[in-house]
Amino acid sequence: MNKSDTGLSTSTASPAATPGTSLILLTGASGYIGGRLLPSLENQGYRLRCVARHPEILKQKVSPSTEVVAGDVLDRASLDNAFRGVDVAYYMVHSMRSTGSFEETDRQAARNFSEAAKAAGVKGLVYVGGLGSDEEELSAHLRSRHEVGDILRQSGLPVCEFRASAVIGSGSASFELVRELVERLPIMLTPKWVKGKAQPIAIDDLLDYLMEALRIPTCSYRIYEVGGKDKVSYADMMRAYGRQRGLKPLIIPVPVLTPWLSALWLGLITPLYARIGRAIIESIVHVTVVRDNAALTTFSVRPMGIDEAIRRALVREERHFSETRWSDALSSSGRLPAWGGVRFGTRIVDSRTWTVEAPPDVVFNCIERIGGDHGWYACDWLWRLRGSIDLLQGGVGMRRRRPLSTTLRVGDTVDSFRVEAIERNRLLRLKSEMNLPGRAWLEFEVKEAGSSTQIRQTAIFDPVGLKGQLYWYSLYVPHEFVFNGMLGGIAQAALREMRDLDMPKIPNGQTATQHRR
Repeated sequence: MNKSDTGLSTSTASPAATPGTSLILLTGASGYIGGRLLPSLENQGYRLRCVARHPEILKQKVSPSTEVVAGDVLDRASLDNAFRGVDVAYYMVHSMRSTGSFEETDRQAARNFSEAAKAAGVKGLVYVGGLGSDEEELSAHLRSRHEVGDILRQSGLPVCEFRASAVIGSGSASFELVRELVERLPIMLTPKWVKGKAQPIAIDDLLDYLMEALRIPTCSYRIYEVGGKDKVSYADMMRAYGRQRGLKPLIIPVPVLTPWLSALWLGLITPLYARIGRAIIESIVHVTVVRDNAALTTFSVRPMGIDEAIRRALVREERHFSETRWSDALSSSGRLPAWGGVRFGTRIVDSRTWTVEAPPDVVFNCIERIGGDHGWYACDWLWRLRGSIDLLQGGVGMRRRRPLSTTLRVGDTVDSFRVEAIERNRLLRLKSEMNLPGRAWLEFEVKEAGSSTQIRQTAIFDPVGLKGQLYWYSLYVPHEFVFNGMLGGIAQAALREMRDLDMPKIPNGQTATQHRR
């Protein structure tokens, strides 16, 4: 069946981009949707360039044919090189902060991006915004999404804006929210926002729309409202998830939970933390359903319903195909302090070593599994307690988990940390993204020592003034339990793994030493 048979657009105008010849620019490739779009573009044979603030992180996730350049949408001059020769650009940037001047930040980013695109002679822009009627008093985040689209259009360039409701896919924030609530709470006292109607779209369908935007002419670029086949509430989504898992959650709405309390509640129950939870709640209290069906007459996509979307998300999670997660985006770290110009105190280093009769690769495999459902090898209840305190302070807590894969890459989140450096079988360095009076790292080094392996575990803290130093030394006793236990737990895990692999019998002696600087 061709498009004329279905009433779809049959315009003879040239497509916006052609595989093999057109150069596509992708922003947000480290985020959830952009990270899923990246391999789709690569597989379709488009010449692809990604712009990122930290290209060293992204380079490990792209194919050899994809170019990665440094650039920041808040730095206009840094974008000129990124746009050179580009035909179509995807704008997949949005802040998820719930406080501060995120709206002004989004405005400036959109202005810089559209101005640079215009100056470079780009043919068109593609953007994902949010569903919601402009006639309503929208939440700050939905209002900002719409405003960004308006700013992009003010450049005079054709803009294909897809306005979407909740995105359902393995690793998406909305799916994580629904899954954790249903799995953890058989009975839920829920705020009234669970009754609000939405039209969630499967990540596969949204990606199909984004890819087809390159195959339609830019003269067809406009605002397209896109959604799944079903119009449902979040309560309906939870019941749909329950059907897939053989669960029957009892949902009892109550009128007393404010958005702030609801967000805090989500942070304690789900992987989301208060800042992200509040952004979602403030948006889904509005009706986010498709009112204009133009997308169905322009594109060949026929969106699936909520049951199929959830089924696919579950299948991909079970097969470890969760390529990207909402927390992968650097913006999920929240508004971390801008440390430029801050005078730190004396760097505090807690370094401990443990020698274990196991080869380096076995030891490193145990280190690399740290975090998430696997835990931290010791005192997990203390890690959870510290994460809960951070959540109450508006931080990330320990709810972001880690990739399903047993291997890590630079940029991956591991609970409250982000992978800053990794060298297979040698080094793993994690940077804390909790709200701290300073900067903190946790580093593991593996070194062959004859027939044994030496593990060096180092906690590094750069305190800000007296407050930072008091913070560190107030945790001296807990650190003794946590750091010693974690290092010993890794060593014991390596010994167990060797026994499971039927390696030679291990001598009983291990050597532990500690150093302070």
